[in-house]
Amino acid sequence: MRDLDWKSFDVLVVDDEQDNLDAFRFAFRKTFSLHYALGGTQALSELARLDAALIVTDQRMPGMSGLELLRRAKQMRPDALGILLTAYADLPVLVDALNSGTVYRYVQKPWDGSELAAILRQGISVFATMRENKRLRDQLAHYAGYLEREQRDPIDFGELICNSAAMKEVSARIGEVAPTSTHVLVEGRVGAEKEIVARALHVGSPREERPFVKVTCAAFRGEALEREIFGYRRGAFEGATADRAGRVELAHGGTLYLEDPGPPTAALQARLARLLATGEAERVGDAEVQRLDVRLVVSVTPDLDEAWGRDVLPELASRLSVFPIRLPPLSERREDIRPLAEHFLRKYTRRNTRAARALSSEAFAKLEAYGFPGNVRELENVVERAAILARGDVIQPEHLAFVPPVPAWEKTSTSPPSQPTAAPVESETGSRRQNLDSQLEEIERREMLAALERCGGNKAEMARLLGVQRTTLYYRLKRLGIDV
Repeated sequence: MRDLDWKSFDVLVVDDEQDNLDAFRFAFRKTFSLHYALGGTQALSELARLDAALIVTDQRMPGMSGLELLRRAKQMRPDALGILLTAYADLPVLVDALNSGTVYRYVQKPWDGSELAAILRQGISVFATMRENKRLRDQLAHYAGYLEREQRDPIDFGELICNSAAMKEVSARIGEVAPTSTHVLVEGRVGAEKEIVARALHVGSPREERPFVKVTCAAFRGEALEREIFGYRRGAFEGATADRAGRVELAHGGTLYLEDPGPPTAALQARLARLLATGEAERVGDAEVQRLDVRLVVSVTPDLDEAWGRDVLPELASRLSVFPIRLPPLSERREDIRPLAEHFLRKYTRRNTRAARALSSEAFAKLEAYGFPGNVRELENVVERAAILARGDVIQPEHLAFVPPVPAWEKTSTSPPSQPTAAPVESETGSRRQNLDSQLEEIERREMLAALERCGGNKAEMARLLGVQRTTLYYRLKRLGIDV
C-alpha cells in the first residue's frame, strides 16, 4: 500500500438514515476525512464544492438510488471512485455498473469494519495514482507547448571554459552543489554565461531527465511575471479566460530558471519565499495548494543587492543566498578568451562553410587586449561578425569591430562637456549598462550597406564578396532591416 496521508483525501458518505451515517463516523472518523449527506440530492450539492476522492453510498434510498447518484456524480467529479453499500445482491445490475466504471467496488451490508477500511485505503490509493498520472500528462502537454513557444537560439558557449583559475573555482562550485537540491543564485555582469551555469546545474543533478524551464523575466513586468511563474485560474483578472499552468508547475521534478528578474513585487516575493520554504504554491486567483518539487536557479546582474535593492524580503534573500555562484567578468580571466574565440568560430563555420576558419595571432592579441564590457556574449558577436567581414580564411585584426565605451555625458546630455573625460572600459555600477548588441549591429549594418553599394545591389555577387552563403546573407540583411 502506498505511503499516503489518508486524511488529506475527502470521502463523501451518503445514506438516507442518520443512524447509518453515525455508525460510519464512529468507525472511520480517526482514519479518514469524512463528509456526510442525507440522500442523493444533498450529496450532489456537496459535490459541487467538494473534490471527493471516494463516494460511499447506500444503494436503496428514496428518491435517488445509490447507482443513480454515482452515475450523476461521475459527470460532476469524473475522478471520484464510487463504493456501493448494498444488502441486496442484484448481480446483473452490479456487474453492469462495475464494467461501466460507475462503481469501483460494492460492499454487502452489514459491512465489516476492517474489510471496508482496506477498501477505502485501496480506493484512495487508486485515486491518488490517477490524479498523479493526470498531472504528469498535463505537465507533459504544457511543457511540450512551452518548448514549441520558446523561440531562441540554442545556448552554445560550449562547455564552460575553465583555463583560468577563476573559472576553475566556478566549475568546482557547480560540481559541489549540482547533485543537491539547494537553490542557487548566479551573479554576473551582462553577457556572462549565467544560463550555461544554470543548465550545468540541471544536467549535473538527479533532475537531468526532468524539465528545465526558463523564464525570461525581462519579458514580463509587475504582476505579469507573477502570473507567468505561478499560473492563474480563469476569471482571476480581466482577460483570464481559461486556466493556465505556471512555469513552476511545468518544472515540477526539475529546474526552474529565472533569468535576470528585476525587483519583484511584494506578492511575488512572498510566493517565491513560500515555494522555497515549503514547496507549496497556488495559482493566482486559486485557493488550491499544490506541492511542487522544484529547484530554483535565479540569475541577477551584477549581484542581488544591486539588482533588487533593499526592498527584498530577508527570508527570500537568505534562502537564495545559501550557495551563490559569482561569474567573473571576461576581463578578469583573459586566459579564457582564446579558447572561447576558437569555439565561437568553430560554431559559426559549422553553419556557414564559406566563413573564415581561423584567427591570426595578431587578431588574438587584439582580442586579449580588449576589456569586453559585454563579456562572453560580446566576444561571440565580435567573432561572428569578423567571420563575415574577413575576405579569406583567416581573421585579421582589422576585421574585429569593438564598441567604444560610451561617455557618461552621452547618456544625460545632448552636448559634450568642456573637459571630456575618458570612460572606463568597465564599471561596477548598473549605470554603465548599454545595449551592446544594437551598437554592434549598427557597425555590421554599415559594412553590409558598403558591400551592397560596391556590388551594385547584386546579392549573389555580394555573398561571394563576403564569403557567405546566400541564405546566410539574406538572413543577415533581413535581421538588420536592409530591404533590397
